[in-house]
Amino acid sequence: MIQKILLAYNGSREGKAALVSCAEIAAFTNAETHLLAVAGMPSSMFLTEGFLPEELMEDEKKRAQEVLDEGIAQLKQRGFNAIGHLAVGEPVEEIVRLVTDLDIDLVIVGHQRKLSLAARWWRGSVGKSLLDASPCSVLIAMRKD
Repeated sequence: MIQKILLAYNGSREGKAALVSCAEIAAFTNAETHLLAVAGMPSSMFLTEGFLPEELMEDEKKRAQEVLDEGIAQLKQRGFNAIGHLAVGEPVEEIVRLVTDLDIDLVIVGHQRKLSLAARWWRGSVGKSLLDASPCSVLIAMRKD
């Protein structure tokens, strides 16, 4: 039985499709709902010395917090009280950490279909990596075009 759901949310169109799926499943299962936004540390932002300047990290955290707040507001409009979480790091690692800490039953992520092979190699696929790393079930939500 699904008692706790975690939506890994990035504010993209695919993420918004995942949010709708999350709301539908939460309504059906009456599950406790958690929303996670991750302030990533893209390698392109690292300087030669191998560190991330504080102001760039703060900007990324602020952006992730805005995404999280927007997702929680959308769920509230649908009648759900989601618990928000903000993390800093690599998305898959942070998702798995929170899944373990909260004993999550189902993780929901969005999937972007239109990535080129080069873009998928460079950025990786959170959904694909999560399938290998997650200790619980994973639902990869797709947008209907």
